[in-house]
Amino acid sequence: MLEQINESIHLIDLNFLGHSQAIAAYLLRGEQEAALVEVGPASTVNTLLHALEQAGVSPSQLRHLLVTHIHLDHAGALGVLMQRLPEAVCYVHPIGAPHLADPSRLIASASRLYGELMDTLWGPVLPVPSERIRVVRDGERIEVAGRTLIALDTPGHARHHHAYLDEASGLLFAGDIAGVRMPHTTYVRPPTPPPELDLEAWQASLAKLRALPIRQLALTHFGVFADVTRHLDELEHRLLAWGEFTRQLVEQGLSDEQIITALQEYGNAEMQALGVEPTSYDLGAGYQLIALGYARYWRKVLITDKPNRFGNGC
Repeated sequence: MLEQINESIHLIDLNFLGHSQAIAAYLLRGEQEAALVEVGPASTVNTLLHALEQAGVSPSQLRHLLVTHIHLDHAGALGVLMQRLPEAVCYVHPIGAPHLADPSRLIASASRLYGELMDTLWGPVLPVPSERIRVVRDGERIEVAGRTLIALDTPGHARHHHAYLDEASGLLFAGDIAGVRMPHTTYVRPPTPPPELDLEAWQASLAKLRALPIRQLALTHFGVFADVTRHLDELEHRLLAWGEFTRQLVEQGLSDEQIITALQEYGNAEMQALGVEPTSYDLGAGYQLIALGYARYWRKVLITDKPNRFGNGC
């Protein structure tokens, strides 16, 4: 599915596992070339290429592939796409770049979380030729498809995370730093998978975004939203509130499974009270990974006796 955002930017619904509104890629079209922000997993490559064909974009025209971070739902298709797109180069955070050239550690880490579902969920994760990887630094201006995108180092969800601000339109391609939200809702869920969740860094990233002239948020999970300030405020509130909730469970010595169950009950009750369908969010940010991310974070904090400097009791 193609959805026009403005005169030269389209949202592509990658129809992940046959579900709409789970993972988006964003197509930027210029006069001579095209670019993508996010490419999704390798399991959705055919859907992506079909959408590009529908948009009238040939493989030789697609020359720039920007990913907000290297998690497989955002960047897993890069290796496969490099075999299909002869002119393309990819743009990635410096911390993520080595794991695109050699994805063995990335695959091993994901396999610990997904086990036998790895291939079904993500498809083949292939290395990206190093000569086709461009490392992007914080604040760098990238000229692609007739637009200028500003790279913004935004850790918290992952250390290797960039958001990209379209300078002309004020549209922010936010990756996961701005959370998960479904169309026609206001509810924002924090995606906090292990192993790199950092609440303090996430708060700093949100403060950085608030200082910028952002007019719309383009979320990978899922869609474009204009209520920027309200959205970011709600995300920060829930990020910290769920952090406090899970911290107490960790301190009580609950197991991972108990924490997952408790957070799911807590989150579902919250969503149902607001009239939001909980399962619509699960493909973008499921409770299992959210809970495991918080649990790992708090156990590390408690072991190292890191000072507690968060709001809302976190």
